Amino acid sequence: MALTSAPDTKAAVPSAADEMIVTAAILVIGDEILSGRTKDRNIGHIAENLTEVGIDLREVRIVADDENAIVEALNALRSRYDYVFTTGGIGPTHDDITADSVARAFGVSIDHDPRAVAALEAYLGPRLNEARLRMARIPAGADLIENPVSAAPGFRIGNVHVMAGVPSIMQAMLAAILPTLRKGQRVLSETVLANAKEGDIGGPLAALQRAHPNVSIGSYPFRDSETGAFNTNLVVRGRDPDAVEAARAAIVEMLKSVVRS
Repeated sequence: MALTSAPDTKAAVPSAADEMIVTAAILVIGDEILSGRTKDRNIGHIAENLTEVGIDLREVRIVADDENAIVEALNALRSRYDYVFTTGGIGPTHDDITADSVARAFGVSIDHDPRAVAALEAYLGPRLNEARLRMARIPAGADLIENPVSAAPGFRIGNVHVMAGVPSIMQAMLAAILPTLRKGQRVLSETVLANAKEGDIGGPLAALQRAHPNVSIGSYPFRDSETGAFNTNLVVRGRDPDAVEAARAAIVEMLKSVVRS
């Protein structure tokens, strides 16, 4: 089944710049994430991999194991972004309701998929029981996402990719997904160590951002682990290498005149 993109909310005739931008969102599903019992290890991995292939991660949401909440969030995100990636809630227990929620969001039926059943039978043999068969329930019309770690597949329907929450399995699924995605132009990044506190450079930095509207300039304070002194990394991001370099050079010049407190 061919993947479809979310409706274009931009101008009727996108500009060349618009066509270079591909957007995405992540929907993390699970009570255990919201309670703090499980610490998410998937968002950063997905974000890093999407950035590498030129896809802009624009939003991350975390919702409980509640069907209404999942459906509402999924429908909002899939209409707004080119791709949505979900993690969690496709296991064998009663509270794994992601697949049912996705089917409801798309208005399709859900049942045991023969392809998924065959994969589980081959992997589990006599250990395949009724609970584990829940992992073979796939919304109608969806494509499977291979799971080389534990066989139970994820799936993709429309512009939504549904993956496991276990990091090793999610990472394997994402590796299978990435070659199928439409790529955008990569965002370039340059970092300048300010050797100054954020308060020293706030005003000049705002002026530089206004002077370089084709890039984004971020300010990231940190405390040096050896000296204990506060410092700041200034990061320039953009798609035009000349614009990125011009902003970086301007930051270096600005820092020469900063009075450090």
